[in-house]
Amino acid sequence: MAAFLQKLFKSRKPKESDRKTESRAHPVAVPAEDKRANLREEQLQTLQATPTQEVAAVLATEGLTADIRRSAADQLQDAKLLQRVQKQAKGRDKAVYQVARQKLQAIREEHARQEAVSETIAALISNARDQAKSDDTKLYSARLDTLLSQWAVVESSATPDQHSEFLQSVHRCRERIADIESAKLEEKRLREQQLQRDETLALITRTLEDLRHQPVEELASLASLDALQKTQENRWLEATRDTQVEKQQQKAYETSMMALRNYIAAIRHINQAKESLLALSAAVDQEKASPEDRESAVTLLKEIHWPEGFPVPGLLEPARKLAGKPKAPVEASDDLKQQQTLADNLQKTLDQLEDALEAKQLKDSRQLLKTAQQHFKALDHRRNKAFQARMQLLTAQLRELTDWQGFATEPKQVALCEQMEHLAEQPIEPEAKSERIKELQQEWRDLGGSSDRTLWSRFKQASDKAYEPCKAYFKAKSGLKQANLEKRKAICAELEHFVNGADWNTIDWKAVDHILQTARQEWKSAWPIEFRDNRQVQKQFDELLKKLEAPIEEEHRKNEALKQAIVEQAQALTEHQPLQEAMNKAKALQSDWKAVGITRHREDRKLWQAFRKACDEIFARRDSERSEQQQATKDADAAAEEVLKQVVSVDSDQDTTTLEQAATALRGLDGAQVSATVKEQIQREKQRLDQAVSAQKIKAGISEWQALVLARTDGSTPAESTLPGKWTRLAESVGELNDHELVIRAEILAGVPSPEADQQKRMEIQVQRLAQGMGAGEKADNALQSAEALVASWCIQPAGQPADPSLASRLNNALDKLITN
Repeated sequence: MAAFLQKLFKSRKPKESDRKTESRAHPVAVPAEDKRANLREEQLQTLQATPTQEVAAVLATEGLTADIRRSAADQLQDAKLLQRVQKQAKGRDKAVYQVARQKLQAIREEHARQEAVSETIAALISNARDQAKSDDTKLYSARLDTLLSQWAVVESSATPDQHSEFLQSVHRCRERIADIESAKLEEKRLREQQLQRDETLALITRTLEDLRHQPVEELASLASLDALQKTQENRWLEATRDTQVEKQQQKAYETSMMALRNYIAAIRHINQAKESLLALSAAVDQEKASPEDRESAVTLLKEIHWPEGFPVPGLLEPARKLAGKPKAPVEASDDLKQQQTLADNLQKTLDQLEDALEAKQLKDSRQLLKTAQQHFKALDHRRNKAFQARMQLLTAQLRELTDWQGFATEPKQVALCEQMEHLAEQPIEPEAKSERIKELQQEWRDLGGSSDRTLWSRFKQASDKAYEPCKAYFKAKSGLKQANLEKRKAICAELEHFVNGADWNTIDWKAVDHILQTARQEWKSAWPIEFRDNRQVQKQFDELLKKLEAPIEEEHRKNEALKQAIVEQAQALTEHQPLQEAMNKAKALQSDWKAVGITRHREDRKLWQAFRKACDEIFARRDSERSEQQQATKDADAAAEEVLKQVVSVDSDQDTTTLEQAATALRGLDGAQVSATVKEQIQREKQRLDQAVSAQKIKAGISEWQALVLARTDGSTPAESTLPGKWTRLAESVGELNDHELVIRAEILAGVPSPEADQQKRMEIQVQRLAQGMGAGEKADNALQSAEALVASWCIQPAGQPADPSLASRLNNALDKLITN
């Protein structure tokens, strides 16, 4: 590989030995352009031959043309080589750099995607494993379908072991689903059997009741009763197969069926002995009954054995008469009244039904006909004959109205069926779906129902299918209600434990109040709940709240009394003097307020508003006084500014009297009232005026000194008694210096240059002064004081020693310079 790369990317400047060899082998030199073209062609052929990743990486950075480098970069897939190419191409080949960067980004994204898929696979396997072990069967099948749909997306990326583990968990889940479905089917079978048993008992009971009101003139149909008995016996056998029947229900069935069997057996015997009974009836009517007839009547009655509680047929009355049996009891007066009431109600109902039919009110007509049929069945045979024809007529009219409205309502009912079928296919939230089902069912009822059983079955099946997903939801909701009930019971248990074990003398009332609020919130959050099951728990919770609220209310009243006392103290401080003391006490009351325990929110709000109002009034007094102080400061500043305007106009060079008057005007201002800025201006002006006055006085003093200096030039030395008393002391402090040296020292103090001839002497004096200052470690005297000492030494000289006028002039010039400085 290395040799191939070296050959592919050999330098266009061969070594000297190679050049000699080539020159011997090829006497004619190959042009550089041809070499470059050959090399480019060779690199292109290498690219077309699908080079290795290493060769492609080299071509991507060392290719002769941009196209070669770009094509080589496109063939790279190795992340490390791409990183190397990107690093080498940065700043050199933008196209190759972008290709490498994009490929690296794609590799990173693919790696991230694979990691995400791996995490998803692991999560799905874990979820499937957990679901296989879970006891929560709520929406079990739907959750499994969701897992399977998610697995289908990532299944191709799973390893065989992962695939096997997931399928094992899915298999266990499906076994659970099969068990659940089997339990549902078993429950449905048991429910259907229970319904069949209930209907069987109801039908037998209703049949017996009808037989008890059977007219004595007619016998019940033996064939119908026999068929009814066999049908209901088979029905009962199927309804009790492989199930546990309650003893009470079984006993009720056996009793009812025994009564029916006895009745059927009696009817069968009557039919078999009908000729004999008719012969006995004829003998009784002709009054030719013989003892043999009486014995035959007794035998027949024993064989027939008519059951008690049922009206005796008229065919048996002659035999009973011959046998000496009492005549069947006539209806009691109460029964007569009841029959008359039923007849009146039936007459009234039929009138209402006739009006409803004329008004085309199908729904009301059906309800009235149903009521009329109930009244009609309750009447005895003798009375219901009077209503039979009208009942048949009105029933026919209702049938015609039903058929007529059927043509008008059928399209609407078909539309309702289609809406219900569409609703069954929609993934709507269960609550909303249930409400919509009820609305469609109500619309169906408003249309009066349908006589078309096929259409009704279609609507019913669509309704059942639409409601099927809601069953699981409401079942889960029922489970949620039970969980909330248990949660409320737990809240009651915890509250009862707390109330019974609380020490109300040392308890933390804020914690108690928090417990009360938390209990109420958690109680409220435990919703929905079954109303009937919640009654006893709610009663217990209310009683516990009363026990908990009683001491809290007492603590509330005690703390509210404390806060009321704090409010009254704060209100008393609104007029208290001094103000600072009132404010300090108000702050202390605020701390006391915070230390008070729990109170009722509404009462606490009222007390706080009163307390806040009192505190605001106290601190409003401070604000008022502060405002007055600010106004006073403002007035004082205005007055001071007027004076300052006048004082500022006074120049420092004016006479001492004017300066002192201006200073007196400033001192007359109230410095305690003015603001800090104005006070600072006043102080600056005072200082300026004081300095000006001092300068004027110094200037006047120096003028006197200059006169004394000039006086010595004419030989007249002033007497020491006329000189200031301190001059003698000052002159002694200077020492014995001649006039020339005194003048030079004065010029040094004033910063005045000395003549050229005195420069050497001046330098010596300066060095001497510096040495003395450094040696003594003391500060130099004030320039004026030092100058005064020099003048004192100048003036205090022995008589008869006149001073040099030029020196005197130089000394006075130095003094003038001190004044200007």
